Amino acid sequence: MPEYLTPGVYVEETSFRSRSIEGVPTSTFGMAGRTSTGPVPYAVGGTTVAPGPALVTSFTEYERAFGGLTVDGDPCWLAFAARAFFANGGRRLYVSRVFSFTMTTGPHPVIDQDRNFAALALPLGATTPLLRWRARWPGTAAAQVNVSVTFRRSKNVLVGGRLTGVQPGAAVELVPLVAGQPKPIADKVAPDPAKVMVVARGADGVLGYVGAGPQGVQPVDPNTGAYHLTLAVTVRSGAERTDVYNELELADPHPRSVANVLQAADPADEFALVWLETVAAAQGQPAPAPGALLAALLTLDSRDGAYLSGGGPGQDIGPDELLGHPADPDSIHTPATGLEALGEIDDIAVVATPDSVSLGPDAQLTAVQNLIGHCERLRYRMAVVDPPLGSSISEVRRFRSQFDTSYAALYYPWVRIVDPTRRPDPSAPQPLLDVPPSGYVAGVYARSDIERGVHKAPANEVVLGITDFTTNVTYDRQAVLNPEGINALRFFEGRARRIWGARTMSSDPEWKYVNVRRLFLYLEHSIDKSTQWAVFEPNNERLWASVRQSVEDFLLATWKTGALMGTKPEEAYFVRCDRTTMTQNDLDNGRLICLIGVAPTYPAEFVIFRIGQFTADAQDG
Repeated sequence: MPEYLTPGVYVEETSFRSRSIEGVPTSTFGMAGRTSTGPVPYAVGGTTVAPGPALVTSFTEYERAFGGLTVDGDPCWLAFAARAFFANGGRRLYVSRVFSFTMTTGPHPVIDQDRNFAALALPLGATTPLLRWRARWPGTAAAQVNVSVTFRRSKNVLVGGRLTGVQPGAAVELVPLVAGQPKPIADKVAPDPAKVMVVARGADGVLGYVGAGPQGVQPVDPNTGAYHLTLAVTVRSGAERTDVYNELELADPHPRSVANVLQAADPADEFALVWLETVAAAQGQPAPAPGALLAALLTLDSRDGAYLSGGGPGQDIGPDELLGHPADPDSIHTPATGLEALGEIDDIAVVATPDSVSLGPDAQLTAVQNLIGHCERLRYRMAVVDPPLGSSISEVRRFRSQFDTSYAALYYPWVRIVDPTRRPDPSAPQPLLDVPPSGYVAGVYARSDIERGVHKAPANEVVLGITDFTTNVTYDRQAVLNPEGINALRFFEGRARRIWGARTMSSDPEWKYVNVRRLFLYLEHSIDKSTQWAVFEPNNERLWASVRQSVEDFLLATWKTGALMGTKPEEAYFVRCDRTTMTQNDLDNGRLICLIGVAPTYPAEFVIFRIGQFTADAQDG
């Protein structure tokens, strides 16, 4: 109760409503695996880059962040899955890139920077470079990155003996005065390195140049002019992507300097492809002059620019790399990787690892077990499992028999699409490619959730963007697969290609259906997330009533959407939170126990019409 110590009028706000429970998202997809480029945690030298899984909301955004549909000449199964997810109605995708770095040899191996990251030393061909453009992300795709740098000479910024319109870190080019005006210079004439200075602020607040004066600041010469020099960096990757960074400054003190805007750890553009490294001068040698640094950058001042070189594909990945490792609680330099990184994203409801299909039989089994264990441990997410490539009916049954979980669903067979990575030949058949189905299934999950709700079984839904299935699952073949929890992808004449199954990989009949398991995940997660306010509240009848009312209101809204059985709310659910659910021992130990029962709707998997002859004698009235 508030304290009232001074006489007066007190106006206070209060609430007469129960606290509402907000439903959590159910269509957010998460994947871990190989990509051609993109964010991945690493620490090399004095540089630590620790990005989490990246959120993308379209395949165009995915391509900008993680590259195209191939990795080192092989199909990128994760990219194909992302493409399929968005094509089938998905909207939110988290990607955790997996890359196994090549390490140095020796007793304490570290990341081999030269063998993982492409680079471009400046000046070009110099034995001892002053600067170096480095790829932000490892992999061979960085060898397709081209960098060019141009400059722009703007108006005179030295007016009345004072520098105006510039900040510390800006570069200026000193020129003599002609008739009281700065000597004009043609736009295409490169700056004279000996005349380039960097603006600095003295202790008295007056702007000067970095130099040998007091506090390292050289005063301006009022008998000269100073043109402001700004830079533009153009980064190209292949034929599709071009990034342009304009109005950049030369030196680090400026927030818009090249090294600040294009840094490794936290650039202005989170998906930037390169960063600028300043090479430390040898011991006993002076730091390079600003003009030398500018001249080194401008050696790329041409339409063609120059390409990064070096880098490598890293080592092969396996189940352990896909699973990843959790973040080190004692070091910010060791963030989570792989599936463990996706575990830190609370919104993810569906996960997959398409790269498991590229592993050997035993490794794929381990990868799927890791994926299922990830979902069971985190409780509020569902796994979509891909069958091995080229599996026959017997082989996929054998594969399915090794799992028993309600947190995963297996879909068969693979899908066949027109290969988007190959140019079609008018004189030859269309090039086709077989891809795993998990991305398509996750997209259908998202589309069904958005259009109908998580309680609707994600089946009898058209699979978009495909040409065919690799195996024709007939009525009789599905009669073998369906009872074993293998969801078939089938073609129906006049009804297109559809998902024709909605079963989990569980032997427990209570959790046989995908939509029932996902509905309970949705209810549990929503209640968990929205009732955290109750922790440490006084554990009495008032709290019990408030919790009970919050849950009942949420379940009532859920019942009205058709997610629960019953013609009345009493038939659809019950909520108990009182002395009947808690003993005095529970209260003494700080436990509040709320008992919730719901009656979910099950899919009409078998629709049966019984028809017989009926004969009735007509009688006159």
